[in-house]
Amino acid sequence: MPSASGRHVSESDSGFPAQLKPSLYNSGKLPPAPRQTISFDHGGEFAEDHRLHNTLGMQTFFGDPRSPWQKGGVEKSIGRLRRWLPRNTNLDELTAADLRRHVERLNNTSRKYFKTPAEAFSELTAALQP
Repeated sequence: MPSASGRHVSESDSGFPAQLKPSLYNSGKLPPAPRQTISFDHGGEFAEDHRLHNTLGMQTFFGDPRSPWQKGGVEKSIGRLRRWLPRNTNLDELTAADLRRHVERLNNTSRKYFKTPAEAFSELTAALQP
């Protein structure tokens, strides 16, 4: 998939850390407008965030340490995910299909008074298409 820089992006790209590959690949599928920024926590797995900027032109941001209120939506999603994957779950034992199933479930779980994330995202990307 061509990126903002013209570089081809794929899930198997060996030039990127494994932790960034899903963000890079999935973000590359989006039209440029909704992929201007991405926010991370301070985990070491995001140490090479500059690769998203260099490849897709995305600005990356980090919340302040020990400030979960700065990423409330993420914290809420993690809480929902913990319903199916308790804290002691060995993630190395999950297959890609397992992870996709959990992502699908999370994105299609309705929120009180709101659309599901998948519905809201579909509407947004449809509105951005030329």
